[in-house]
This record gives sequence, C-alpha cells and structure tokens, in this order.
Amino acid sequence: MTSKLPALLVLALLGCNDDNNSADSAPEVQLQAYSVNPALVKTLSGFESLEILPLISSDDKLPESPDFIFGAQPDGSGLLRNPNGEGYVLINNHEIMWSVSRVYLDKTFKPVKGEYILDGDGGGFRLCSATLATPQEHGFGPTFLTAGETDGESMVHALDPLGPINKKDRSRMLPALGKASMENAVPLPKDAYPGKTMIIIGEDNSDGQLVAYLSNTVGDLQNGKLYFLKRTNGNPVETDMVAGQQYDVEFVEIDNAKTSTGAQIAAQSLTKSAIQFARVEDIDYRKGGNGAGRELYFTATGVSQSNKVTPVTGKTMWGRVYRLQLDASNALKGKLEVVADGSTDPGNSIVNPDNLCVTQNFVYIQEDGDSYYKENKHDGRVWQYNIGNKQLKPMLEMDHRRNDPTFQAKYNKSNDTRLSSWEYGAMQDISDIVGVPNTFLLNLHPHTWQDDKYLNADGSNETRNKNKEGGQVVIVRGVQQ
Repeated sequence: MTSKLPALLVLALLGCNDDNNSADSAPEVQLQAYSVNPALVKTLSGFESLEILPLISSDDKLPESPDFIFGAQPDGSGLLRNPNGEGYVLINNHEIMWSVSRVYLDKTFKPVKGEYILDGDGGGFRLCSATLATPQEHGFGPTFLTAGETDGESMVHALDPLGPINKKDRSRMLPALGKASMENAVPLPKDAYPGKTMIIIGEDNSDGQLVAYLSNTVGDLQNGKLYFLKRTNGNPVETDMVAGQQYDVEFVEIDNAKTSTGAQIAAQSLTKSAIQFARVEDIDYRKGGNGAGRELYFTATGVSQSNKVTPVTGKTMWGRVYRLQLDASNALKGKLEVVADGSTDPGNSIVNPDNLCVTQNFVYIQEDGDSYYKENKHDGRVWQYNIGNKQLKPMLEMDHRRNDPTFQAKYNKSNDTRLSSWEYGAMQDISDIVGVPNTFLLNLHPHTWQDDKYLNADGSNETRNKNKEGGQVVIVRGVQQ
C-alpha cells in the first residue's frame, strides 16, 4: 500500500492534522454552503463567531456522478489534495453501511463527483473511525486505515485512497493488527519514534482495551508485534483510576496475535491484566511536531446497566477522556491520567464521548449520547478541552429544531423526542490542506433523518442492511487550534 506520490500532495488524517508542514496556499478555495440541506448542528454560547457551512449531504446531486448518494453515518474520514488533477479527495467511512466513499472536490472545494471504493460486501464489519496515514505525517502511505467493530472478530482494512475501485475486496485486511471490536487504528507521527511504526488501536467493547502495534520498520503493517495496555501494578479496573492522579502503565505483548482469534486475544487481556476500559471509541495524538505525538488522548465512552441509570461496577458510565504520555525512550511505557470525566457533573458535562480531534492546544470531544441515559440534560455536543488550563467548554450542539414542523417532517418523521438521538462522526483539521486557518470538517449522523431513497446507497448486494438514514459533512470555520 505504499505510494510513490510526492509527500506534499498527500496531507491529511482523521484525528485532525495541524502540523507545521503546511500545504501551499490554495487561493481558489471558496468555503461556502455547497449542500442543498441546511447545517444540522449549531454553535453554543461563547462560540457564536464560528461559521458552519454544509459541505455535502444525502440529498445532493453531484454533477459528474448524478446517481451517487452520500450515504448514512459518515464516520472516519480523511482529506488529501488530488494528485491527478486540481482539487481534493475526501474519504469517508459509512458506519452502518460497512462502506467507504470517495468524493472529489474541485479547486474551489465544491463536491463534484462521488463513488464507493468499498461496499458492504467488502467491508465485512461496521466501519467506524479511521485514520489516513500519509508519508509526510507518518512516513508511509497514503493508506486509509479503517477499523471494523461489528464483533470481537473484526479487523482493520488498509485501503489506497487513490487506487482503483475494488468494492468487494477483503484481502486488504491486516491480521497483524489483531481481531477485536475495533474503533480506530491510529499511527503515530514519524517523529514520535523514528525508524518505527506504532499504531494505537481502541476496542469498542464493554471490556475494551487500548492496544499498540509496533514494528521496527517504517510502514510495515504485517510483521510487528501487538500489545495490551496495563497498569504496572496489574490492577485492571478502570474506575480504580481517578482524575487528578497519574498512573504508571506499560504495554505487554499479546501472544500469537497474528494467528489468534478475537476470542483468544480477549481471553489474554484477562490473564495479562490489561486495563478493561468501557468502550475505547477513539484515539488521537497531540500535534505540533518535535515528539508531541507521543502525547495521546482516547475516550472510554461508558456503559450502564439496562435501566440507563445505574453504573456497571468497575466501569465509567458517563464516559471519560484519558491522556497517555508515552516515554520518549521506550514506546512501551508511559503515564496515564483522566483529563475529563462525565461523572463530575452527570448529564450536564460530557455524555458518552466518542470521536476525538486533537490539535496543538485543544482536544475536541464529540459525543455519542444515543445510549439515552435518563439523566442526560442535553443533545449531542462537541466539547473543547483546553490542554493548557484544563477548561472544558461545550462548543457545538445538534440542531434538532423541534419547534419547526417543516423541519420535523423531513428530518424526524418518527417524531423521536429523546435527547441526543443524533451523534457525531469524525472531526478533522483541514487548515493546512486548503490553506485556510482554523478550518475543520465535522461528520454528522442524524439518525432520525430517514428516507427510502437513501437505501442501499453503495449498491451493495448485502441484504442485511436496511438502513435508510441521511448523512452530512459540514465545514466549521474559526475553530481554535
């Protein structure tokens, strides 16, 4: 999957890439509302200066591919400049469809063509978060690492984002990265551990782990070793860790990872005393270069008893964001701490944090609150966590417009009045790619937006997926880096 394209042509990554190697200015770019659908998210108090522009939605007809439907649940994503012409290429997972789309944007940033490069037959699993590895940032690629989370036997695909379409090809999965209900596989930047490739993987399971893949060869995705994160004292209980303290952690090797089943790997997590997190749904690293990428952030989304009120013993319920600082001289050792915890103000603070976007100075936390906890007080939000002063502020919120009958008739035909019935997918910093500072993309899953015309958007032969949601990607301008 290694490309020979010049590195300056391939600059992007899901977890938001704002490194110092800025792409050339792109004066032709016109950031505006290109979608026929309105933006489905709004700003909150203190962030009114942000500009939200709908880029692409499921009702849009692209001029060069009028039959293309931008499908449900756009989640993991990556953006790069188009090396075969002017403009840009946007890659998106469509979680519930098990698919990956490719949208071409012209030099103004207008979507003009769309296609699916992996469909539900080839995807094989629910494809959630993803990371676009590039030569400039990671030392290899471009490679779109998209992780499956359908069950404990799911795997990671490595797709060429610019390659020919082969929608049903399952041969691009990576056995060396193991089998689990995986949410994302995030390669660290090449300056984190020069000469090596390290990929951090999160397992979206109630007994989930943080896993590391480490190879001593840059770009080697086949022959490295796989490791669980554990506390050095062997305590695997998540809630025995509390905010305000640091904990010594290390990665311990998984035996026969490449040939083991997911069930066998899960069993090893117990015998090797790996920390049992409540759903590790996303990971990202700090930007800025000079080893900043060894500072990682990841979520534990949280689980509850079936009554949606009572915690599960040993697990976070409302969700947490963790900071993992890896040792500069030893990639398998580090310090772990809780930096945000929804239980500090239940229902008012973060609720089920899912996707993350980390810049040089901030962590942007996207909620997946459709667990429908009874004491939740707000719709799905994006929160801004300031790394320097540790302040956590709500920045964006889903715009349900429940008092607008016309809006409800289209976007909520089922009249679902529950809070947080919509969730977020990826958020990524595209400032360096388009040459416009403080510019981000944000993916939206408006689950109650249902229409028969969105069914089978990828043309898959799969009959198991009857989902007919709409989806949307918006541009958000003015976001602090």
